[in-house]
Amino acid sequence: MNFSDQPGAHLSDIDLIIKARIDRSQIQMLCKLVEGLGHLGIVTTTNKELGEVMIQTTKYCWPELKELILKMPLEIEFM
Repeated sequence: MNFSDQPGAHLSDIDLIIKARIDRSQIQMLCKLVEGLGHLGIVTTTNKELGEVMIQTTKYCWPELKELILKMPLEIEFM
């Protein structure tokens, strides 16, 4: 059964946006590392001066992505 075949299912119900803060010098590395994970999420810089980023993922992918991000050699603060 596909997701779209499930009664009452809406793609907007699974979208998840996580806001985080990271040192400016580490934004590019975070983007590359998450991009390398493929399907788990996308990182967008929202305020370069403050080191604020937005991680677009799904509620199903977020637990795995969060675990991997926390193991990365980066200091990140989820907001």
